[in-house]
Amino acid sequence: MSYLIPAEEIRRELAFANSRFIAALAPAASMDEARRFQSRLRTEFPDASHHVPAFVIGGGSSVTEHCSDDGEPAGTAGRPALAVLRGSGLGDAAVVVTRYFGGTRLGTGGLVRAYTQSVQAVVRDVPRARRLPVHIALLVCTYPLLEPVRRLVAAHQGEIASQDFAADVTMTLRLPVEALPAFQAALRALSAGALQAEVIETAEMLVRVTGG
Repeated sequence: MSYLIPAEEIRRELAFANSRFIAALAPAASMDEARRFQSRLRTEFPDASHHVPAFVIGGGSSVTEHCSDDGEPAGTAGRPALAVLRGSGLGDAAVVVTRYFGGTRLGTGGLVRAYTQSVQAVVRDVPRARRLPVHIALLVCTYPLLEPVRRLVAAHQGEIASQDFAADVTMTLRLPVEALPAFQAALRALSAGALQAEVIETAEMLVRVTGG
């Protein structure tokens, strides 16, 4: 299953009635990884009043969610943060909003707005990526076919991870799983049936999404 995730960790800071709200959003592929992220922020900001977490692990129709008010009045922090994260369409995402209390009570409505807007700020600005299943494949080709093969790899959204130049060229390729059949067919057509990529491993790669 392919879904959008945060491409990197980002932070945004907002102020509400003298309280500081530092929202941090990061990719997290498991609940343990998300909790370690929260723990790291607790260590970084040990004197903060609250560290409110919201996690969405997995993506699409298969997700595990978690949130906590972390000492704020019930329903004013974790649930609003999770609602924004859930509505973002992101998976494998962990957000923690660190609050430094500024001496002025915000009230129930003010807290909901503060936590909602803090998470909206990081969700709006975070670069997005997609986990893409890929085949790692070996391909040996002759020098006259090298440039046409390179163009085929690019045309099928693949990457050349390495090239070894000897009597022939041995290439290590990364190709989206769904693109492999068409790539193999194009190789056969290019080489009159002489070339075929040999899959040696299946893995995942992160592909940044422009305008996601």
